[in-house]
Amino acid sequence: MDDREAQSRAGAGTPVSHAGAHPPSIWAASAPEIRYVKSEDGYVAYQVFGQGAFDIMFIGNWASNIEVMWEHPSMARYLNRLGHFARVICFDKRGAGLSDPVPLGALPTLEHWMDDARIVLDAVGSEETALIGDAEGGPMAMMFAATYPQRTRALVLVNTFAKMLRAADYPIGMPEEAGERLLQIWERAWGTGIVLELSAPSVADDPEMQRWAGRYMRLSAPPAACTRMYRWVLQVDVRSVLPSIQAPTLILHRVDNRHYRVAMGRYLAEHIPGAKYVELPGADWYPPFVNAQPVLDEIEEFLTGARPVPAQDRILATVLFTDIVGSTDLAARLGDQRWLDLKAAHDGLVRTHLDRYRGKEVTTTGDGFLATFDGPARAVRCASEIASSVESLGIKIRAGLHSGEVEIQDGQIAGIAVHIAARVMALADAGQVLVSGTLKDLVVGSTIRFFDRGSHSLRGIPGEWRLFQVTGLS
Repeated sequence: MDDREAQSRAGAGTPVSHAGAHPPSIWAASAPEIRYVKSEDGYVAYQVFGQGAFDIMFIGNWASNIEVMWEHPSMARYLNRLGHFARVICFDKRGAGLSDPVPLGALPTLEHWMDDARIVLDAVGSEETALIGDAEGGPMAMMFAATYPQRTRALVLVNTFAKMLRAADYPIGMPEEAGERLLQIWERAWGTGIVLELSAPSVADDPEMQRWAGRYMRLSAPPAACTRMYRWVLQVDVRSVLPSIQAPTLILHRVDNRHYRVAMGRYLAEHIPGAKYVELPGADWYPPFVNAQPVLDEIEEFLTGARPVPAQDRILATVLFTDIVGSTDLAARLGDQRWLDLKAAHDGLVRTHLDRYRGKEVTTTGDGFLATFDGPARAVRCASEIASSVESLGIKIRAGLHSGEVEIQDGQIAGIAVHIAARVMALADAGQVLVSGTLKDLVVGSTIRFFDRGSHSLRGIPGEWRLFQVTGLS
């Protein structure tokens, strides 16, 4: 293991490490270790992960929490994608997340946040880095690139701006009265996930995304701090910095972005020397992982010189569906809070077993999960252990499995095999794991035992299908 790899794994010579302030989840369990480096005014939290020939510093939204961000599987995939071709450095700016708080009357400046970035880079031994400035992280990334050209390998700006508010010489900005209305909405709605209506309209109606976004915001900053911080963001103006940026620059902007309008991205491209500008379809900009594949493809090609090879879109996989039996009645009997606590415990157990058996969570399905496996026997064992372990919570699940060809697109799966697995699950009784005859044939020679449940018609699926109940694993 060379020095760079050792540094990436160990966290690179900081005086303080921290195991985490929030309860771990299956996603947080694989997150990089949180470490701290001391600044003049307090400690800055950071983490390092991935391997590659160069460094990336990811500078995201001003409200961040580098521990909680790993708890969403899509955000974990986003970060791991960057870590496939580079060593990635993330940090919480002072006043946000796990870094030390600041007084409300003494908010940090761009210079302070730039200092945070610099001391983190020093701590991990990074002499030169590519900067990714996302949304409100963009202005600070631009200022760093102009101030420290010798330390900036490249600059990537995603859905960001040089100035937010309108001016006589900047007609594309937001009117000041609109900014005031936005501040009022921000303060009232902070921590509720309502922000998704503006920032990620394609997923704004997703309850899981609403819960995650609300929790992430609450654990990034409290309402008063966020309001004052956002008022400060509205006043930022780095237009004078743009001509001084020497690093190769890529600007990516969603064409229908309603907050950071596309004209703001075009302005950056016109005023940063030699910048490459790419407009992408859609309106989503926060969280950054929503519809992120085109963004990540452009970033990888710009920073490595090679367009990523498209992943195979059709593979053989074993598909698992699970569902909590009687969940509606159970929720009514327990009440909202106790049901949410029970559901969280259930989800944690499921994810623990998926991790153990190399299952890939595709999505949650209300009261259950959709996952895939690269081996049918592992899938059966995982489903059986899930069914057994959740009984300790006083609940039962049903599970259905089928092996077949699936289509993969943007992290989701489709195809007849998915429908078959769903129909198989629907025929399972409480506590049962049912599999298709196709899957049973693929585990011949294993020690898994089955009971023949006969032939069945599966709704919407042609023909008769032989189903088998898993009765033992020894």
